[in-house]
Amino acid sequence: MRLDPHVASGCIVTAVEDHWTVGQVAGLAGVTVRTLHHYDQVGLVRPSARTATGYRAYSAGDMERLREVLAYRRLGFGLREIADLVDDPTTDAVAHLHRLRELQLERRDRADAMVAAIDRELGTRARGLTVTPEKQLALLGAQLYDAIGGAYTTTRRTEPRIAAQIWDALGDARSVLNVGAGTGSYEPADRDVTAVEPSAVMRGQRPVGSAPCVDATAEQLPFEDQSFDAAMAVSTVHRWGDVAAGLREMRRVARRVVVLTFDTDEPGWMDRFWLTRDYLPEFADVLATFPSLAGMADTIGARVEPVPVPWDCADGLFEAYWRRPEAYLEDHVRRAASVWTRVGPQAEQRAVHSLADDLATGRWAAHNSDLAGRDTADLGLRLLTA
Repeated sequence: MRLDPHVASGCIVTAVEDHWTVGQVAGLAGVTVRTLHHYDQVGLVRPSARTATGYRAYSAGDMERLREVLAYRRLGFGLREIADLVDDPTTDAVAHLHRLRELQLERRDRADAMVAAIDRELGTRARGLTVTPEKQLALLGAQLYDAIGGAYTTTRRTEPRIAAQIWDALGDARSVLNVGAGTGSYEPADRDVTAVEPSAVMRGQRPVGSAPCVDATAEQLPFEDQSFDAAMAVSTVHRWGDVAAGLREMRRVARRVVVLTFDTDEPGWMDRFWLTRDYLPEFADVLATFPSLAGMADTIGARVEPVPVPWDCADGLFEAYWRRPEAYLEDHVRRAASVWTRVGPQAEQRAVHSLADDLATGRWAAHNSDLAGRDTADLGLRLLTA
């Protein structure tokens, strides 16, 4: 905002202009005029005022919106997600400031925690002591989700079409236990839900008024036998230390069990998704010890049905952007899917660079032309119901 300062009675008084040209705004915001033109073209921030000579200019409201857009952009959000955030009719400027503050604090806390962990290991090694494999890998277990959980509230949302399939599988259950609940996606609002989530970061991001959440793991659920009509687990079994034990616990505490998981039994399953087929073969190593779908189904006596992923899936799960490949170039999109952390930074960087090159040259479009007209894709998501 351009201010014209004046001194009156020992205080600074500011006279605020009612519009700013694109050149003025670029200078104030530290961005290029080309960037502002792009935001205008895509409808993200459009100058709504006029100068005395009739040229388009930015109003005070436009400047406020630009401030929010640039703040989210510098936090790593993509333009599509930023548009959803700034267009949210339930959120005003003050709410955006609170949200931006919390996101910055979460980023700082995660960085501080990682630095502290590195310092501890450096100190241990400096004393000539051995760092056990368990300690080396600690951040790849439950603590992993404390490190990546900050992205979940903006990218991991309930996808209505997937939710409808899950809720239908719950049948007439009135009391529901959500195991590995995360930030609360897919919890049915019309039922009595109790959540279980071991990550403090995830629990802290659950919306005000959401179901009560217990700090516990799937393998040791702190409930009596048959305490619930149904127990559900959505895209979480890959985090459990003992999948079979967790499934048996769900069966113990509930009369019905519903689990959204992933199928690695089918021969050639890596080829279902172009991202794992062409760019991230390390995905196979991530799931090398993953229990078979048939084994999970046998553990709880479940039937299996496919869960198609819509092309515009609102839930930013790993496979969500199968028809929107540019999304995988966005860091915050990758941070909300544990696969990227588990494959390691070298594999991630190689995959991202290769995908960026193929998108720029048109190779990706040529290799995946069959996806253009498809509304859904079967990428291995499966629903177990018992």
